[in-house]
Amino acid sequence: MIEATSCGGVVIFRGKILLLYKNYKNRYEGWVLPKGTVEEGEEYKQTALREVKEETDADASIIKYVGKSQYTFNTQEDTVVKDVHWYLMMGESYHSKPQREEFFVDSGFYKYHEAVHLLKFSNEKQILEKAYSEYLDLKKSNLWGNRKYF
Repeated sequence: MIEATSCGGVVIFRGKILLLYKNYKNRYEGWVLPKGTVEEGEEYKQTALREVKEETDADASIIKYVGKSQYTFNTQEDTVVKDVHWYLMMGESYHSKPQREEFFVDSGFYKYHEAVHLLKFSNEKQILEKAYSEYLDLKKSNLWGNRKYF
């Protein structure tokens, strides 16, 4: 068994959530949140910001940690157990450009109810629900978008 760690972001701009559409040789298809593997010597926050930028070209700031998801998958050699650490992020615009090298063919910002239905994986839907709830709480308290908050 191999253990792996990734970090990602739930990027929100003006109430909409950034998603990526992946199509890997027509075998793996679906909408996902941006995330990727922690590099040696990198802190989780750095990984999350780097991966969001690499995969979507979006500029974002971390607001807060929203939790961890875990899943397993099989490779030809072994079973991989992956932990993913997630951050709520504030986007700076609606700009996004999918990273073709990683087989992302589309990206965009979607309303919450659209994003929940589009996401392929239930663990990402759960993280989105939690992150969006945090976003709504911050917005209600007039803290979302307030630079003093972070």
